[in-house]
Amino acid sequence: MTFTRLSVRSGPLDVGIETAGPEDGWPVLLLHGFPYDPHSFEPVATEFAGSGVRVLAPYLRGFGATRFVSESTPRSGHLVETLELEAPILVGYDWGGRAACVATALRPDLLGGVVALGGYSIQDIAASSQPTPPLDDGRDWYQYYFHAERGRASACSASPSSPSRSAGGM
Repeated sequence: MTFTRLSVRSGPLDVGIETAGPEDGWPVLLLHGFPYDPHSFEPVATEFAGSGVRVLAPYLRGFGATRFVSESTPRSGHLVETLELEAPILVGYDWGGRAACVATALRPDLLGGVVALGGYSIQDIAASSQPTPPLDDGRDWYQYYFHAERGRASACSASPSSPSRSAGGM
């Protein structure tokens, strides 16, 4: 299956969207996780489009063709409104799952449903800076390596045979 690229201005973003299926099909927004892009949905998009679903798989902020065009903050539901979608289903995994959950919590009036796979759902940002039990932190170890100076420094200083190098592929 080959996606068709659409680009729209939605608030402070120029959003690149891979699309498939009939224009008049029930809209389903497929929201990818980190560090992937909409092409991770090709197998399911093929099935959906073949069943008459209108598939829209945007590149999330910071990925592919999606770019900020102003410094304002995108608001939840803006893309649904911009595309004039009626009761779309949001399907997301990892960071896309979180985006789907947040959009659903903030603007349930715009949506027909949500499917969130894995990821973090909705996070209490203030509480996230507090220590958690080590086993809980252990599930999210890779986030340190992707996002924090502590993880980068650890990965860079580890010997080639250390567990941090072999577990993370660093």
